[in-house]
Amino acid sequence: MSTTHDILTASFFELFDVPVSYDVDLTKVQQCYRFLQSQLHPDKFASAEATQKRLSMQMTSRINEALQTLTDPVLRAAYMLELKGVDINLDNETTVDAEFLMQQLELRESMETIKHNQDGEGALDKLDELSQQVKQQVKKAMQHFSAAYSKMQLDTAREWLRKLQFLQKAEKEIDVLSAQIEDDLMI
Repeated sequence: MSTTHDILTASFFELFDVPVSYDVDLTKVQQCYRFLQSQLHPDKFASAEATQKRLSMQMTSRINEALQTLTDPVLRAAYMLELKGVDINLDNETTVDAEFLMQQLELRESMETIKHNQDGEGALDKLDELSQQVKQQVKKAMQHFSAAYSKMQLDTAREWLRKLQFLQKAEKEIDVLSAQIEDDLMI
């Protein structure tokens, strides 16, 4: 990417010179990100004209958005579907898989039970178990999304994106609850 126009209009995959794939090379993405930032960061244009400063900020903002999107499994999946013309609104996406929703409900109930029946280290061990289970489910959902997308089964891929959203939220909730319990243990 050598021109301002390219940086502001290229897909996020093109921006970081990686193929459109769910299994993106995150190391290469990070390397390209650092290189682009070193070339375009607004600090390098502190004494430049206002137009150059503004362009630098726009390009840096786009580069940051690209990094965030490609490194986040849910955002990356949504972006890939958008590239194929699928209209995605992550705030309104939800799965209709009743069995999956029941599993998510049971997971939340397990977290609530752990939260209200804290026994210190035991609670952290239980949360670690839950975390490992969710990580396995995330890995499985990512694999299914990738397979469906590569076969252009976009409705199926979208359904796996929806499940990924639930699982990512569960991961964050487990992390927050673990931090709360750790804080309580220090008191």
